Amino acid sequence: MKVERCILHIDVNNAFLSWTAIDMLKHGSELDIRTIPAVIGGDETRRAGIVLAKSQKAKEFGIVTGEPLFQARKKCPSVQTFPSNYLLYKSYSNQLYQLFLEYTDKIERFSIDECFLDMTNHRMGRDIMEIAKEINYRVKNELGFTVNIGIAPNKLLAKMASDFSKPDKIHTLYYDEIEKKMWPLPIKELFMLGRKTVPKLYHMKIQTIGDLAKTDEKLLIHKFGKYGRMIWEYANGIDNSEVNEKEELPKGVGNSTTLPVDIADEEKLEEVLLALTEQVTYRLRKYDMLATVVNVQLKTKDFVSYSHQKKLYQATANTTEIYEVAKELFLQMYKKEPIRLVGVRVDGLVKKDEVQLSFFADPASKKNEKIDQVVDDLKKKFGYRAVTRASSSDLVKKAQKNRIE
Repeated sequence: MKVERCILHIDVNNAFLSWTAIDMLKHGSELDIRTIPAVIGGDETRRAGIVLAKSQKAKEFGIVTGEPLFQARKKCPSVQTFPSNYLLYKSYSNQLYQLFLEYTDKIERFSIDECFLDMTNHRMGRDIMEIAKEINYRVKNELGFTVNIGIAPNKLLAKMASDFSKPDKIHTLYYDEIEKKMWPLPIKELFMLGRKTVPKLYHMKIQTIGDLAKTDEKLLIHKFGKYGRMIWEYANGIDNSEVNEKEELPKGVGNSTTLPVDIADEEKLEEVLLALTEQVTYRLRKYDMLATVVNVQLKTKDFVSYSHQKKLYQATANTTEIYEVAKELFLQMYKKEPIRLVGVRVDGLVKKDEVQLSFFADPASKKNEKIDQVVDDLKKKFGYRAVTRASSSDLVKKAQKNRIE
């Protein structure tokens, strides 16, 4: 049975303006330019300068992306303009990408502020809406800006879904939702539909995406050639293109979980720690990388956070070895108080083929590596949850499915 694809399209809300605002606040500004009429643009003294991004307040004055700055100021004389900063945008884009790598290695950077994520084989048994909510939450709280997320079985529909309403929203667009959610939209809203084509479609009495979907495909091919077939397929939600990932190795791999209830039982907390360690090391081995630092985070029921890390004697991706260190760090921090969040992260990553393993390495390490290989092969063949060394208790299952604070 063929597994239906699961694609996310994640788009930063007002990326250039949001990233500029965050940087200004970090450097001591008391003004959040997202709360005033503001735009990002070129040199305002030159009539060629255009609006690259706008705040919601600027949008309320009718200012639109791509219009000349002098025209924007006519609409709103008090609008404040700020220069673009590509290096800053690239930095935030890279931070976002690194966060996505904690969920899947199949990522396509569609632009500096949007990505497609193929989650088909990377959900680890979790509901995709829960994952999307978690990503949305983490971007907001860890990076300081908001994103829109579209969930769909292909890239086209995911892209359309992420554009439905903004900001800070999550939308689905499954095949059975196309007629209700996509077809009523104006034809100009269809992804990849060129501006010059819109008037031609209007002339053909095609006003909505639904009108286009119901138009005879042969008529569109006769009128527009191969492009006609493509827009007809898109209007009907047909898109078989793959998420074209380019390898960008992570700086670290981590996983954390908010427990379904506060837990003070040391043995149960160690079960969660092992489940998280197994997920982290499984991804680490998929990248063919080894870790040199292990970090464990705890958060109490009162939201007090603790974090300890340890540098390893030798780089490894072995579940048993990393768990032993993680458990050691856990016991150093744990004060027998109820815990609401547990996190495991490995850093200082190095490519496996670049590491010279010690001649005096513990023979048990080789045995552990063989166990990892067998478990990984079974996971790839039968699914992540087919075999696990972590406890299968209800606590661990709930913890892995409930990571939103």
